[in-house]
Amino acid sequence: MAARFASVHADQIAEAVASGAASRSALVASWRRSAELHRLDPTSAAPTRRLTAARLAEARQAAELLLNIAGPALDRLFLAVGGAGCSTVFADREGVSLDRRGDVADDRTFDAWGLWTGAVWSEEAEGTNGIGTCLIEQRAVTIHRGQHFFARNTLLSCTTAPIFDECGRLAAALDVSSCRAEHTEQFVRVIAMAVGEAAKRIEAEHFRHAFPKARIIVAPTTEKLGPALLAIDADDLVVGATRAARATFTVTTAAIAAGLPAEAVLGEERSDSEGFVAAERAVLRRALARADGNVSKAAATLGVSRATLHRKMRRLGVGEG
Repeated sequence: MAARFASVHADQIAEAVASGAASRSALVASWRRSAELHRLDPTSAAPTRRLTAARLAEARQAAELLLNIAGPALDRLFLAVGGAGCSTVFADREGVSLDRRGDVADDRTFDAWGLWTGAVWSEEAEGTNGIGTCLIEQRAVTIHRGQHFFARNTLLSCTTAPIFDECGRLAAALDVSSCRAEHTEQFVRVIAMAVGEAAKRIEAEHFRHAFPKARIIVAPTTEKLGPALLAIDADDLVVGATRAARATFTVTTAAIAAGLPAEAVLGEERSDSEGFVAAERAVLRRALARADGNVSKAAATLGVSRATLHRKMRRLGVGEG
């Protein structure tokens, strides 16, 4: 029975790839990569590859800060979905599962399916799957049951969101996978919202840890882009920007390295920066209010010079009284 199902699944993939649908469907494009680029066989019953304990320890050490930040988010996410037969997985940019949460009653199932710490879920290793395909496409994806490339993975429903580092580079992936057949696509959509929000929180927290002495300015952006954050130092220079901020305000690594004045990004003459201007104005007003209007004290609180604060107050129309 299993062999027959695997054969039918393989035929469906081959037919979809041969039809040219890869140009119209992201899923079929992933199937095509799996078959033609990675030379995988959808009927393969080989178990998921796992790192040795030593290699896993190295991978965890390389991602130590991000792992520590992600831990509480994994806990909260598991509290929300664990009772429904789901596990949460944090994977690095290579698709290696570095940490997970799961109910003891479901552990044997997830271990047998390879959703375990140390397992490699890159698209190159496992074909189309939540973690691997998310990392390749650098966007949130759901790979629901029969959408998986390997027939042996078609009992899984996996929803994954990417996490980007303080330089806007792909850093990791956050996944929720279900092992229960009764979960509907509507339930999976709810899971997708929870995973996406958790990934954004991890990304934002990691950004703040990367620039502990900088002022963090938050700007509104589209839901798909993630948190739009700028880190600004005491000299009023942009020293960091999230992927969303880089895309929204055309901030590049080269511009930051050359010394990018915050005013060049936050200037009121740019219609698309109104959110940043309002956010910065609010920061100044709060600091002055807490300092009872004392500019020197407010400047010290913000980590800028008195002259810099005066300049920013004039530019943003914030009074001293």
